[in-house]
Amino acid sequence: MSTITLKNVPDDLHRSLKSLAKAHGRSLNREIIATLENSLHGARVDTASVVSHARAVRETMGVFMTHSDLKAFKNEGRK
Repeated sequence: MSTITLKNVPDDLHRSLKSLAKAHGRSLNREIIATLENSLHGARVDTASVVSHARAVRETMGVFMTHSDLKAFKNEGRK
């Protein structure tokens, strides 16, 4: 693995990174690496988790709409 030394990091940026690291339960170094990875490659999304969560929320609401229902609501009042 390579090592990078950052110089002249603004104080507010350093504080923000430290705060994020603490919130995410990571070291400052790991937080910087995660931030760089997300910046370069985008945040990875676990699609299966998102779909599962959406289904669970929908079931608790007891409301089920079809694509046609949504399209009708969207277009309501546009004429």
